[in-house]
Amino acid sequence: MSWPGRGEDGGVGQILIGTASWTDRTLLESGWYPSDVTTPEERLRFYAEQFPLVEVDSTYYTPPNERNSELWAARTPEYFRFNIKAFSLLTQHPTRPGALYKDLRAKLGEDVAGKKHLYPKDLDDKTVDEVWERFLSALEPLHEAGKLGTLLFQFPQWFTIRRANKDYILQCKERAAPYRICVEFRSSTWFSDDETTAETLDFLRSYAVPYVVVDMPQGHRSSVPPVVASTAPDLAVVRFHGHSDKWESRDIYERFGYLYDEKELEPWAPRLQELAEQSQETHVLLNNCYRNYAQTNATQLAALLTTD
Repeated sequence: MSWPGRGEDGGVGQILIGTASWTDRTLLESGWYPSDVTTPEERLRFYAEQFPLVEVDSTYYTPPNERNSELWAARTPEYFRFNIKAFSLLTQHPTRPGALYKDLRAKLGEDVAGKKHLYPKDLDDKTVDEVWERFLSALEPLHEAGKLGTLLFQFPQWFTIRRANKDYILQCKERAAPYRICVEFRSSTWFSDDETTAETLDFLRSYAVPYVVVDMPQGHRSSVPPVVASTAPDLAVVRFHGHSDKWESRDIYERFGYLYDEKELEPWAPRLQELAEQSQETHVLLNNCYRNYAQTNATQLAALLTTD
């Protein structure tokens, strides 16, 4: 499912729609997969027949490994793309010590003993560099196959608009090269008023860093408004998180278990076309991952684009 937009300079900008999971337990239980599709390989192949794009969120909790990247590349069509969510340590989120590579954990020894969570400041620069190197190296098979879409750097609500954090975004872009990155904010300070919004978008445009447009519940500490803008000529990204009234619940299904009504999606069709006119690719991810909600809404949004 990809749709052309006009793109920059009269070129064609593609809109790719997908979901933020293809292996979620509740999705498997929902009956979305045919009864004879039972293995991981069969599920990925079936998913790739329905959508041209998927987001891998498991890599936020546990770093990816090269073997999975090889298998994903082999099991999907040439046109298929994987967007990879950056490991929590790389986005300054709390990280379980057990999620670190085993040998690095052993070297750190007492430095991590007793800690419930780790942050980059808890580790020496050499260890952080090693985590970066291994994270990126594990994705090389996808990159070589032309199937690595972008690395999603979703920053926490305490990642506010200030010079040090702008510098860190640029460091992430430099470290990840030649892979593409995109950034999603969870602090409203980046969009507190028209002036700040302009500052944020101008900064990202100056360095051609794709900004992630979000549709999400409003009125919470981690809420940001759905500012529709493209900040890089090659890529725009939109993520739909739903409108759950339990956004701050610790239960992930209460947070994201929201099925959009088609009328809620209708206004987004022209907005996505607008982004496609400014970027070579526009990636649209439905992250309301509970049962088959994301797949249902992704299909509906695709139909809206077809008839728009």
